[in-house]
Amino acid sequence: MLVGHSGERCVANDNDMTAKQESLTVENTLQVPGWVWGVTLLVTLGLFIFDFVAHVRKPHAPTLKESAVWSAFFIALAILFGIGLTWLTGPTHGGEFFAGFVTEKSLSVDNLFVFALIMAKFSIPPRFQQKALLIGVGMALVMRGGLIALGAAALERYSWLFYLFGLFLLYSAVKLIIEHFAHNDDSEEMPKILVWLQRWLPISDKVDSPHLLEHQTDAQGRRRWVATPIMAVVIALGITDLLFAFDSIPAIYGLTSSAYIVFTANAFALLGLIQLYFLLHGLMSKLTYLGVGLSCLLAFIGVKLVLHALHQNTLPFINDGQPLHGVPDIGTGLSLSIIGVILGITVIASLIKGRQQA
Repeated sequence: MLVGHSGERCVANDNDMTAKQESLTVENTLQVPGWVWGVTLLVTLGLFIFDFVAHVRKPHAPTLKESAVWSAFFIALAILFGIGLTWLTGPTHGGEFFAGFVTEKSLSVDNLFVFALIMAKFSIPPRFQQKALLIGVGMALVMRGGLIALGAAALERYSWLFYLFGLFLLYSAVKLIIEHFAHNDDSEEMPKILVWLQRWLPISDKVDSPHLLEHQTDAQGRRRWVATPIMAVVIALGITDLLFAFDSIPAIYGLTSSAYIVFTANAFALLGLIQLYFLLHGLMSKLTYLGVGLSCLLAFIGVKLVLHALHQNTLPFINDGQPLHGVPDIGTGLSLSIIGVILGITVIASLIKGRQQA
């Protein structure tokens, strides 16, 4: 009788612990009503339209001052949003947003190297680059939105996916560090997406056209629609950023379980990406250790995801399917501090290296 009663109490305790864990997970996840999502999407769309009207309607090559002012404007918007989120929902969710925004912004800098290479390969004039970037980034945000929704639904149903996300980020970190030291100068390497586009997409050679499509007469005298170099760049930028998203979205899900925070952090990071491109265009080559820093960033978040997965473990071959409560828990504040230290060391080391080479 005592054994049976004790066993029942153990089962009851395990059930209570599981219930508390599920309750804690729900409480820690930001619950956002549909109307807030609607307003957020409309504001995001409005900001993209504003960006188009303010910068793209009249083609021009932005000055360093213009790029700096608008970069600061979009960063200030993100900070104000984070402060508002902190005031309305508490420091935990606010900290998650800032950690996610800083992570997405840092990873997006790595995208700019590829963006600059794509622009150079198609010889896009600087005055038309803003248009190509804005449309490409808009496409990327729409596609990222789909990935974010899929990721949120999958993680809510299958918590073991945190293991896969964590291991994938660790793999990406190792791959990035290997590529960094193996290819110190890969400016002449043609991205595979450009090879594919030039093979399958009819592209005109008129680089001074602001249009996406135009009529062209072939050798037989037939007129047909062909893509301009700007259209090719838009497609390449959108697909390239989508590929980068397979790293960045699992990374931010390692910092927050809220799809709303994931989306808004991505939106604010991408909104200022165009101005950041022109602001850092001449400085990107000086970020010598960017690959190393981003590799450490991905590795840290990968480890954090694996630890989170152990806390919510349901896999039967790990601890008999029970959560491991003894593993370390990396909170939002510590995560934000580690991210800041990694990026700070990356920038300082790059500047020191640049001075030594000068």
